[in-house]
Amino acid sequence: MKELGIKKLYYSISEVSKITGLEQYVLRYWENEFEELKPAKNRAGNRIYTNKDIQVILKIKKLLKDEKYTIEGAKKLIKEPEELKARIVPVVEEEPVPEQKEKNSWENDQSFKKDLEQIKSFLIYLQSKL
Repeated sequence: MKELGIKKLYYSISEVSKITGLEQYVLRYWENEFEELKPAKNRAGNRIYTNKDIQVILKIKKLLKDEKYTIEGAKKLIKEPEELKARIVPVVEEEPVPEQKEKNSWENDQSFKKDLEQIKSFLIYLQSKL
């Protein structure tokens, strides 16, 4: 992430373009795609971005450019509450006990187990909200 230098309250689209390394037309397009990115406009009708807007842009950029998510995938991740992301615990892969190994058994499929653990974490999160 690039340093912002002297922090200001508001940045123009050209300043944000330089800070983020993105073209202005990309920033305008993302405004239409991501409801979390809605910069205010000044009296002249020019976009004015806050530091929070810049952080959202950098997060979107990371998801799309670095992590190769689609726009739809990035939208889902941006909307997902941070507390939910923290509750999904990565599963530590364990070697199955030799007597549990069976060829072509879905019960021993590691990716299936990961999916079940993530569903379990999500259900625990939902239960805590009720």
